[in-house]
Amino acid sequence: MSDTYLNMRNKTQFKPHPNWLEIKTIDMHTGGEPLRVIIDGFPELKGNSVLEYRRYCQQNFDHLRTGLMFEPRGHADMYGCILTPPNDDDGDFGIIFLHNEGYSTMCGHAIIAISTLAVEMNWIDVKEGDNILKIDAPCGRITSYAHVKEGKVTGVRFHCVPSFVVGLDNKVQVNGLGEVTYDLAYGGAFYAYVDMAKNNFDFNLKPESYRSLISKGMDIKQAVMENNKRIAHPFEEDLSFLYGTIFIDNNQQASGADSRNVCIFAEGEVDRCPTGSGVSGRMAIHKARNEITYGEVMTIESITDSVFKGSIISEENYGPFKAVIPQVEGTAHITGIHTFVIDPNDPMKNGFILR
Repeated sequence: MSDTYLNMRNKTQFKPHPNWLEIKTIDMHTGGEPLRVIIDGFPELKGNSVLEYRRYCQQNFDHLRTGLMFEPRGHADMYGCILTPPNDDDGDFGIIFLHNEGYSTMCGHAIIAISTLAVEMNWIDVKEGDNILKIDAPCGRITSYAHVKEGKVTGVRFHCVPSFVVGLDNKVQVNGLGEVTYDLAYGGAFYAYVDMAKNNFDFNLKPESYRSLISKGMDIKQAVMENNKRIAHPFEEDLSFLYGTIFIDNNQQASGADSRNVCIFAEGEVDRCPTGSGVSGRMAIHKARNEITYGEVMTIESITDSVFKGSIISEENYGPFKAVIPQVEGTAHITGIHTFVIDPNDPMKNGFILR
């Protein structure tokens, strides 16, 4: 046997050069949607709240977001998060969400995944039954419940921030589509919800329409933003923007669910899961239409046929809006453990995207 081959079998530990940055992550997915959890090596963020940490990251370390989300370490649909201190002593931790465009305000699939990871990593004192976590997201505090049976997480449900409807059956002209009917609602982020039954589209919500969904979803998002010059959160300027388009169909389910969601968000990302914040906004829409009430559960599937359960916990006044507190439930899994290195001499160290 050659010396080279023996060396290949025995020398398997790579030691990065002293001036290289090492960032450790645990990768997960929730219903097929990826989450890269940064657990070590990211520079310290300064601030006194999650929104301030997020702003500091954007102003000082955005090249690390692109380096970890973009190719060659990620891809156009990659998603990640950074963990931070909570906003106050009553919280457990804070979280910043990363994607191909920047930083989102809320991410339900990440809440489900990070709650699962908190149990798997014993970051909390794990017990049988519900393990409660108070998580400060940019949109506010999220309470999650990681259910453990015989030492394993069987699912996570979370109570989202107050979610509300801005407008039902709005109309907008979209190039190539004509007049599009949509609902505008907030579930931790603002979405334009487009019901396939109310619009005459030549595409469906299945994987073969992936490219059309991206292009049409982005066209609708752009048209809605131009038609609504001011999409305003009642309390936070940092939350006042349209995050994406969610297509809805009640006749294309593969899993036996009640409905199907396909969310096109950020810079044309396609959510592989049913979108936790999107399901939260849908609960507000269905409550406003008297299509759901307390004790009822809707099952909503994604483009990968993965399923979230949505329901309503309570109602409250939220600024000028009548809001609901939604509950969303799903499952997550760990897919890998990584140490990424960033060579300062690498011309592609900050990443790139080809779609």
